Amino acid sequence: MSSDLNYQTVFDHLNTAVVVVDSSLRLLHINHSAEMLLAISNNQALGTLLTGYFQETEGTRQALLQAVAEGSQFTKRRTQWQIHNGKKHIVDYTVTPLPDGDGIIMEISPLDRLLRISREEALISSQETARTLVRSMAHEIKNPLGGIRGAAQLLSRELANPDLDEFTQIIIEEADRLRNLVDRMLGPRQLPKPEPLNVHEVLERVAILIKTDDLEGIRLVRDYDPSIPEIQADRDQMIQSLLNIARNAVQALKEADLDEPGEIRLKTRIQRQFTIGNTHHPLVACISIIDNGPGIPENMIDEIFYPMITGRAEGTGLGLAIAQNLIQQHGGLIECESQKGYTDFSIYLPLEL
Repeated sequence: MSSDLNYQTVFDHLNTAVVVVDSSLRLLHINHSAEMLLAISNNQALGTLLTGYFQETEGTRQALLQAVAEGSQFTKRRTQWQIHNGKKHIVDYTVTPLPDGDGIIMEISPLDRLLRISREEALISSQETARTLVRSMAHEIKNPLGGIRGAAQLLSRELANPDLDEFTQIIIEEADRLRNLVDRMLGPRQLPKPEPLNVHEVLERVAILIKTDDLEGIRLVRDYDPSIPEIQADRDQMIQSLLNIARNAVQALKEADLDEPGEIRLKTRIQRQFTIGNTHHPLVACISIIDNGPGIPENMIDEIFYPMITGRAEGTGLGLAIAQNLIQQHGGLIECESQKGYTDFSIYLPLEL
């Protein structure tokens, strides 16, 4: 099998990652998809142990050797592989013995992209439902607020005792405060006005604005890819969405008790062949705002983009919801990955070819 170039040619044209190993699990052949998955080269890896390139569980090597010895087949679903370069992948794989019994074939299907697409579709759908509900509630709240405010103004004019004006003024001010909160819940009233936009100019504007929030003890790092072309976006809305995320990072670092200096990294990269929701894009711009703060609690990570969800005592829970809404109006999406010492908000925006 290992010397059969016809089989190797067929394997190399498959989208599924295929690995062929001998009875001692040394590599005989890997196709192009497997090279990309395992981050290795077929020519350099030939003759080396397959198990040196990924980690799964302690019993993986023994299970593979047993499949060789017994000529048995098995399949594992949704298992996590940690590749030698530190990346992690969720995969399905099937092990099949070679016809001559002197090795096995592994067919490996990465699930990361499918799981991410499924997760994004569910996220977009649920957030749209939540926004519709919030808008309905907000309109219902604004109607009686207008009546309360008007009644307080009329009452103020009729009161003979001027000392009571203080109380009617409180009613008016609190009604105005609630109306402003409801307006924020409703989100932006204007559709985006796209124009050619340099994402790095937007990030530099955001950097200037968060510096006014006092970044004492917090280091701001820029990690830009200058090859990113201009995007079509509304400048003000892009600044607002990125600023909401960056200010959250600043507040998280200020409130945290860190063992090391706080850091916010502004990072840009190009992603190829990327899917947002159910739409495939040849190229997207990825803007990441990364901090080394305490991270987002695991029980909140799936809810942070919903209105009124916040982990801060003084937070309104609207900043991230508004940011996600603005980015989605541009055909993009915000994703978050967080653990202690590392929180990454990645904004994906389509690039026109």
